Amino acid sequence: MASNVIQNPLELDSLLASSRALVELELNKLLPLSGTAPEKIHHAIRWSVFAGGKRFRPALVLAVGQAFSAPVEALIRTACAFEMVHTYSLIHDDLPAMDDDDLRRGRPTCHVRFDEATAILAGDALQTLAFQTIAEDVALDAETRIALIAELARAAATPDGMVAGQALDMEAETRQVSQAQLEEIHRLKTGALIKAAARCGAIIGRANEIELATITSYGSHLGLLFQITDDFLDVTATAEDLGKTPGKDARSNKATYPALHGMEETRLAAIDAHRNACDALDQLDRPTDVLQRIADFILHRTG
Repeated sequence: MASNVIQNPLELDSLLASSRALVELELNKLLPLSGTAPEKIHHAIRWSVFAGGKRFRPALVLAVGQAFSAPVEALIRTACAFEMVHTYSLIHDDLPAMDDDDLRRGRPTCHVRFDEATAILAGDALQTLAFQTIAEDVALDAETRIALIAELARAAATPDGMVAGQALDMEAETRQVSQAQLEEIHRLKTGALIKAAARCGAIIGRANEIELATITSYGSHLGLLFQITDDFLDVTATAEDLGKTPGKDARSNKATYPALHGMEETRLAAIDAHRNACDALDQLDRPTDVLQRIADFILHRTG
Protein backbone atom coordinates (compact mmCIF):
# COMPACT_ATOMS: atom_id res chain seq x y z
CA MET A 1 0.00 0.00 0.00
CA ALA A 2 1.32 3.45 -0.89
CA SER A 3 1.70 6.42 1.41
CA ASN A 4 -0.07 9.14 -0.61
CA VAL A 5 -3.01 9.11 1.81
CA ILE A 6 -5.81 11.62 1.42
CA GLN A 7 -6.03 12.85 4.98
CA ASN A 8 -9.62 14.12 4.99
CA PRO A 9 -12.79 14.17 2.87
CA LEU A 10 -12.05 17.67 1.63
CA GLU A 11 -8.95 16.34 -0.12
CA LEU A 12 -11.05 13.69 -1.88
CA ASP A 13 -13.57 16.39 -2.82
CA SER A 14 -10.69 18.32 -4.37
CA LEU A 15 -9.51 15.25 -6.27
CA LEU A 16 -13.01 14.54 -7.60
CA ALA A 17 -13.43 18.17 -8.58
CA SER A 18 -10.12 18.08 -10.44
CA SER A 19 -11.13 14.88 -12.20
CA ARG A 20 -14.52 16.36 -13.10
CA ALA A 21 -12.88 19.46 -14.57
CA LEU A 22 -10.56 17.35 -16.75
CA VAL A 23 -13.42 15.19 -17.97
CA GLU A 24 -15.71 18.12 -18.75
CA LEU A 25 -12.96 19.91 -20.66
CA GLU A 26 -12.42 16.82 -22.81
CA LEU A 27 -16.16 16.18 -23.24
CA ASN A 28 -16.55 19.72 -24.51
CA LYS A 29 -13.99 18.93 -27.21
CA LEU A 30 -15.51 15.57 -28.12
CA LEU A 31 -19.19 16.49 -28.35
CA PRO A 32 -20.62 18.44 -31.30
CA LEU A 33 -21.39 22.06 -30.50
CA SER A 34 -25.02 23.03 -29.80
CA GLY A 35 -25.23 24.96 -33.07
CA THR A 36 -24.19 21.96 -35.16
CA ALA A 37 -26.96 20.62 -37.38
CA PRO A 38 -29.30 19.12 -36.43
CA GLU A 39 -29.25 21.70 -33.67
CA LYS A 40 -32.01 20.28 -31.48
CA ILE A 41 -30.26 16.92 -31.02
CA HIS A 42 -26.93 18.48 -30.17
CA HIS A 43 -28.55 20.93 -27.78
CA ALA A 44 -30.26 17.98 -26.07
CA ILE A 45 -26.98 16.05 -25.83
CA ARG A 46 -25.21 18.96 -24.18
CA TRP A 47 -28.20 19.71 -21.95
CA SER A 48 -27.93 16.20 -20.56
CA VAL A 49 -24.15 15.76 -20.43
CA PHE A 50 -23.44 19.15 -18.87
CA ALA A 51 -26.30 19.06 -16.37
CA GLY A 52 -23.88 18.48 -13.50
CA GLY A 53 -23.18 15.27 -11.63
CA LYS A 54 -20.12 13.95 -9.83
CA ARG A 55 -18.63 12.21 -12.92
CA PHE A 56 -18.03 9.22 -10.67
CA ARG A 57 -17.48 6.60 -13.38
CA PRO A 58 -14.85 8.59 -15.28
CA ALA A 59 -13.21 9.49 -11.96
CA LEU A 60 -12.94 5.77 -11.25
CA VAL A 61 -11.29 5.13 -14.63
CA LEU A 62 -8.76 7.86 -13.83
CA ALA A 63 -8.13 6.80 -10.23
CA VAL A 64 -7.61 3.12 -11.01
CA GLY A 65 -5.49 3.89 -14.06
CA GLN A 66 -3.27 6.24 -12.09
CA ALA A 67 -2.88 3.61 -9.36
CA PHE A 68 -1.28 1.50 -12.10
CA SER A 69 0.87 4.45 -13.28
CA ALA A 70 -1.09 5.16 -16.47
CA PRO A 71 -0.80 8.79 -17.64
CA VAL A 72 -3.93 10.94 -17.71
CA GLU A 73 -3.53 11.36 -21.48
CA ALA A 74 -4.05 7.61 -21.93
CA LEU A 75 -7.08 7.52 -19.61
CA ILE A 76 -9.09 10.64 -20.34
CA ARG A 77 -10.97 9.60 -23.47
CA THR A 78 -12.01 6.26 -22.04
CA ALA A 79 -13.16 8.13 -18.93
CA CYS A 80 -15.28 10.38 -21.17
CA ALA A 81 -16.70 7.38 -22.99
CA PHE A 82 -18.01 6.02 -19.69
CA GLU A 83 -19.71 9.33 -18.93
CA MET A 84 -21.32 9.31 -22.38
CA VAL A 85 -22.73 5.81 -21.85
CA HIS A 86 -23.88 6.69 -18.33
CA THR A 87 -25.64 9.84 -19.54
CA TYR A 88 -27.29 7.96 -22.40
CA SER A 89 -28.61 5.44 -19.88
CA LEU A 90 -30.06 8.22 -17.70
CA ILE A 91 -31.79 9.86 -20.67
CA HIS A 92 -33.42 6.58 -21.66
CA ASP A 93 -34.20 5.48 -18.08
CA ASP A 94 -36.10 8.74 -17.54
CA LEU A 95 -38.41 8.20 -20.53
CA PRO A 96 -42.13 7.67 -19.90
CA ALA A 97 -41.86 4.11 -21.23
CA MET A 98 -39.20 3.34 -18.61
CA ASP A 99 -38.99 5.08 -15.19
CA ASP A 100 -40.95 8.18 -16.28
CA ASP A 101 -38.95 10.81 -14.37
CA ASP A 102 -39.30 14.58 -14.77
CA LEU A 103 -36.20 15.67 -12.81
CA ARG A 104 -32.56 14.70 -13.27
CA ARG A 105 -29.49 16.39 -11.77
CA GLY A 106 -31.69 19.16 -10.47
CA ARG A 107 -33.40 20.16 -13.72
CA PRO A 108 -35.95 18.85 -16.22
CA THR A 109 -35.11 15.54 -17.84
CA CYS A 110 -34.21 15.47 -21.52
CA HIS A 111 -37.63 14.34 -22.76
CA VAL A 112 -39.34 17.02 -20.64
CA ARG A 113 -37.02 19.79 -21.80
CA PHE A 114 -37.21 18.73 -25.45
CA ASP A 115 -39.44 15.79 -26.41
CA GLU A 116 -39.39 12.00 -26.31
CA ALA A 117 -38.08 11.47 -29.84
CA THR A 118 -35.25 13.93 -29.30
CA ALA A 119 -34.36 12.27 -25.99
CA ILE A 120 -34.21 8.83 -27.63
CA LEU A 121 -31.99 10.13 -30.42
CA ALA A 122 -29.73 12.03 -28.00
CA GLY A 123 -29.22 8.83 -26.02
CA ASP A 124 -28.56 6.83 -29.18
CA ALA A 125 -25.98 9.38 -30.30
CA LEU A 126 -24.16 9.41 -26.97
CA GLN A 127 -23.96 5.63 -26.88
CA THR A 128 -22.33 5.42 -30.30
CA LEU A 129 -20.10 8.46 -29.70
CA ALA A 130 -18.68 6.64 -26.69
CA PHE A 131 -17.38 3.78 -28.80
CA GLN A 132 -16.12 6.16 -31.48
CA THR A 133 -14.21 8.04 -28.78
CA ILE A 134 -12.30 4.94 -27.72
CA ALA A 135 -11.83 3.61 -31.26
CA GLU A 136 -10.18 6.87 -32.37
CA ASP A 137 -8.01 7.36 -29.26
CA VAL A 138 -4.50 7.68 -30.68
CA ALA A 139 -3.01 7.66 -27.17
CA LEU A 140 -3.72 3.91 -27.03
CA ASP A 141 -2.56 1.03 -29.22
CA ALA A 142 -5.10 -0.90 -31.26
CA GLU A 143 -5.09 -3.98 -29.01
CA THR A 144 -5.90 -1.89 -25.95
CA ARG A 145 -8.67 -0.03 -27.77
CA ILE A 146 -10.30 -3.31 -28.79
CA ALA A 147 -10.14 -4.59 -25.21
CA LEU A 148 -11.69 -1.38 -23.86
CA ILE A 149 -14.48 -1.36 -26.44
CA ALA A 150 -15.29 -4.97 -25.53
CA GLU A 151 -15.37 -4.13 -21.81
CA LEU A 152 -17.66 -1.15 -22.27
CA ALA A 153 -19.97 -2.98 -24.67
CA ARG A 154 -20.28 -5.96 -22.33
CA ALA A 155 -21.08 -3.68 -19.39
CA ALA A 156 -23.71 -1.72 -21.30
CA ALA A 157 -25.52 -4.55 -23.07
CA THR A 158 -27.09 -7.92 -22.34
CA PRO A 159 -27.02 -10.55 -20.88
CA ASP A 160 -24.42 -9.32 -18.37
CA GLY A 161 -24.79 -5.57 -18.49
CA MET A 162 -26.86 -2.49 -17.86
CA VAL A 163 -29.62 -3.18 -20.40
CA ALA A 164 -30.28 -6.59 -18.86
CA GLY A 165 -30.39 -4.98 -15.42
CA GLN A 166 -32.91 -2.38 -16.54
CA ALA A 167 -35.13 -5.09 -18.05
CA LEU A 168 -35.03 -7.12 -14.85
CA ASP A 169 -35.66 -3.99 -12.79
CA MET A 170 -38.82 -3.22 -14.77
CA GLU A 171 -40.02 -6.82 -14.53
CA ALA A 172 -39.54 -6.71 -10.75
CA GLU A 173 -42.11 -3.89 -10.43
CA THR A 174 -44.86 -6.47 -10.90
CA ARG A 175 -43.63 -9.20 -8.55
CA GLN A 176 -41.79 -9.91 -5.32
CA VAL A 177 -38.07 -10.62 -5.68
CA SER A 178 -35.62 -12.61 -3.58
CA GLN A 179 -32.35 -11.31 -2.16
CA ALA A 180 -30.44 -13.12 -4.93
CA GLN A 181 -32.66 -11.56 -7.61
CA LEU A 182 -32.29 -8.11 -6.08
CA GLU A 183 -28.50 -8.40 -6.06
CA GLU A 184 -28.58 -9.55 -9.69
CA ILE A 185 -30.59 -6.48 -10.70
CA HIS A 186 -28.20 -4.18 -8.87
CA ARG A 187 -25.11 -6.01 -10.20
CA LEU A 188 -26.27 -5.52 -13.77
CA LYS A 189 -28.15 -2.22 -13.80
CA THR A 190 -25.60 -0.18 -11.81
CA GLY A 191 -22.68 -2.41 -10.94
CA ALA A 192 -21.69 -3.58 -14.42
CA LEU A 193 -20.69 -0.12 -15.63
CA ILE A 194 -18.88 0.74 -12.40
CA LYS A 195 -16.97 -2.55 -12.45
CA ALA A 196 -16.04 -1.98 -16.10
CA ALA A 197 -14.80 1.54 -15.35
CA ALA A 198 -12.42 0.11 -12.75
CA ARG A 199 -11.32 -2.68 -15.08
CA CYS A 200 -10.68 -0.30 -17.97
CA GLY A 201 -8.46 1.90 -15.83
CA ALA A 202 -6.47 -1.20 -14.88
CA ILE A 203 -6.29 -2.42 -18.49
CA ILE A 204 -4.88 0.91 -19.65
CA GLY A 205 -2.41 0.70 -16.74
CA ARG A 206 -1.22 -2.73 -17.94
CA ALA A 207 -2.38 -4.60 -14.84
CA ASN A 208 -1.48 -8.29 -14.81
CA GLU A 209 -4.14 -11.02 -14.60
CA ILE A 210 -4.05 -11.28 -10.81
CA GLU A 211 -4.22 -7.50 -10.39
CA LEU A 212 -7.09 -7.26 -12.88
CA ALA A 213 -9.03 -9.95 -11.00
CA THR A 214 -8.50 -8.03 -7.76
CA ILE A 215 -9.67 -4.76 -9.31
CA THR A 216 -12.67 -6.63 -10.72
CA SER A 217 -13.59 -7.72 -7.20
CA TYR A 218 -13.17 -4.17 -5.92
CA GLY A 219 -15.30 -2.76 -8.75
CA SER A 220 -18.03 -5.36 -8.24
CA HIS A 221 -18.39 -4.58 -4.53
CA LEU A 222 -18.16 -0.85 -5.23
CA GLY A 223 -20.99 -1.10 -7.76
CA LEU A 224 -23.20 -2.93 -5.27
CA LEU A 225 -22.34 -0.37 -2.59
CA PHE A 226 -23.26 2.47 -4.93
CA GLN A 227 -26.72 1.05 -5.64
CA ILE A 228 -27.42 0.15 -2.01
CA THR A 229 -26.66 3.72 -0.96
CA ASP A 230 -28.80 4.93 -3.87
CA ASP A 231 -31.70 2.84 -2.54
CA PHE A 232 -31.14 4.25 0.94
CA LEU A 233 -30.98 7.87 -0.24
CA ASP A 234 -34.17 7.54 -2.26
CA VAL A 235 -35.92 7.11 1.11
CA THR A 236 -33.95 9.59 3.21
CA ALA A 237 -32.67 12.41 0.96
CA THR A 238 -34.39 15.48 -0.46
CA ALA A 239 -34.85 16.40 -4.11
CA GLU A 240 -32.20 19.10 -3.62
CA ASP A 241 -29.72 16.52 -2.31
CA LEU A 242 -30.46 13.95 -5.00
CA GLY A 243 -31.04 16.18 -8.01
CA LYS A 244 -33.99 13.91 -8.82
CA THR A 245 -37.37 13.06 -7.35
CA PRO A 246 -37.04 11.15 -4.04
CA GLY A 247 -39.44 8.39 -3.03
CA LYS A 248 -39.88 7.33 -6.65
CA ASP A 249 -38.70 3.77 -5.96
CA ALA A 250 -41.48 3.08 -3.45
CA ARG A 251 -44.17 4.68 -5.63
CA SER A 252 -43.05 2.62 -8.61
CA ASN A 253 -42.81 -0.57 -6.53
CA LYS A 254 -39.12 -0.90 -7.38
CA ALA A 255 -37.03 -3.79 -6.07
CA THR A 256 -34.77 -2.12 -3.50
CA TYR A 257 -32.93 -2.99 -0.32
CA PRO A 258 -35.22 -0.89 1.92
CA ALA A 259 -38.30 -2.49 0.38
CA LEU A 260 -36.96 -5.99 0.91
CA HIS A 261 -35.06 -5.61 4.19
CA GLY A 262 -35.87 -2.28 5.85
CA MET A 263 -33.56 0.65 6.54
CA GLU A 264 -31.31 -0.85 9.23
CA GLU A 265 -30.52 -3.96 7.19
CA THR A 266 -29.88 -1.73 4.18
CA ARG A 267 -27.36 0.29 6.20
CA LEU A 268 -25.62 -2.91 7.30
CA ALA A 269 -25.56 -4.23 3.73
CA ALA A 270 -23.82 -1.03 2.63
CA ILE A 271 -21.21 -1.42 5.36
CA ASP A 272 -20.63 -5.02 4.28
CA ALA A 273 -20.20 -4.08 0.60
CA HIS A 274 -17.78 -1.31 1.61
CA ARG A 275 -15.74 -3.75 3.70
CA ASN A 276 -15.56 -6.23 0.83
CA ALA A 277 -14.37 -3.55 -1.59
CA CYS A 278 -11.66 -2.44 0.82
CA ASP A 279 -10.61 -6.04 1.51
CA ALA A 280 -10.01 -6.49 -2.22
CA LEU A 281 -7.74 -3.43 -2.25
CA ASP A 282 -5.66 -4.95 0.55
CA GLN A 283 -4.53 -7.61 -1.94
CA LEU A 284 -2.94 -5.05 -4.27
CA ASP A 285 0.66 -3.94 -4.01
CA ARG A 286 -0.23 -0.61 -5.58
CA PRO A 287 -1.06 2.90 -4.29
CA THR A 288 -4.70 2.28 -3.41
CA ASP A 289 -5.40 5.01 -0.85
CA VAL A 290 -7.45 7.05 -3.33
CA LEU A 291 -9.47 3.96 -4.25
CA GLN A 292 -10.10 3.33 -0.55
CA ARG A 293 -11.32 6.91 -0.11
CA ILE A 294 -13.63 6.53 -3.09
CA ALA A 295 -15.27 3.58 -1.33
CA ASP A 296 -15.54 5.68 1.84
CA PHE A 297 -17.09 8.52 -0.16
CA ILE A 298 -19.80 6.26 -1.60
CA LEU A 299 -20.63 4.77 1.79
CA HIS A 300 -21.12 8.22 3.34
CA ARG A 301 -22.51 10.14 0.37
CA THR A 302 -25.61 12.26 0.86
CA GLY A 303 -26.71 12.71 -2.74
